[in-house]
Amino acid sequence: MSAAATSEITAVILTYNEAAHIQECIQSLAWADRVIVFDSFSQDETVTLAQAAGAETAQSVFENYAQQRNAALAHVTTDWVFFVDADERGTPELAAEIRRVVAERPEMGWYVPRHNYLFGKLTLGAGWFPDYQLRLFKHGRVHYERPVHELAVVDGAIGHLENPLIHYNYRDVAHFRAKQRAYTDYDAGILQQQGVRPKLHNYILQPWRQFWWRFVSLKGYRDGLHGLRLSLYMGYYEWVKYRKLAALWRDGAKG
Repeated sequence: MSAAATSEITAVILTYNEAAHIQECIQSLAWADRVIVFDSFSQDETVTLAQAAGAETAQSVFENYAQQRNAALAHVTTDWVFFVDADERGTPELAAEIRRVVAERPEMGWYVPRHNYLFGKLTLGAGWFPDYQLRLFKHGRVHYERPVHELAVVDGAIGHLENPLIHYNYRDVAHFRAKQRAYTDYDAGILQQQGVRPKLHNYILQPWRQFWWRFVSLKGYRDGLHGLRLSLYMGYYEWVKYRKLAALWRDGAKG
């Protein structure tokens, strides 16, 4: 029996209230040997729609992202596991490349690039491409650590795929702002835990550096006005992060 015949792949989709995306995501992964929708007890029709699309389903109470991914890994019985988010889509080109590398290459994990669509527009600058995500693993050779911005720890070499996942990232400005507010809450908390106190120059220099990094260093200018807007937004949310950090220190002093 050839290596290709024994290299079965399970695509795992972590979900919570993803009815709008789940069926198209599953359909884009039809090439996988198994598709498991690992759900956090959604309040919408995610599970019903996933089952109707032919996926297996399982549910687990969400504690944190690392715990949820580790719990999902326990449901996998194939040689390889490929994590995909519900707002992402596989492509035939990516499927063929994955089949090839799991059959022929020695690496135990693989980074996958993403084509990010922000506000409906493919965004290639400002840090949104190649946007490598560590998602494809030899089963039994990976576990996750860190509750937020979870970290995949791979026992073995890691490679980089060439063909991207399609990621329908932020739907609109309101969606973008909601996500950035959550990220700045988390990042401000981490800075406080590290003992970082904001200084006056942080409110000027850090937003400027973030904008310059996004628009110039990461070539946001290639996306024209779209890239300029995104870079300005990211600079603004750097300022928001330091405002929140200052508020955390003030609240702590009051307590």
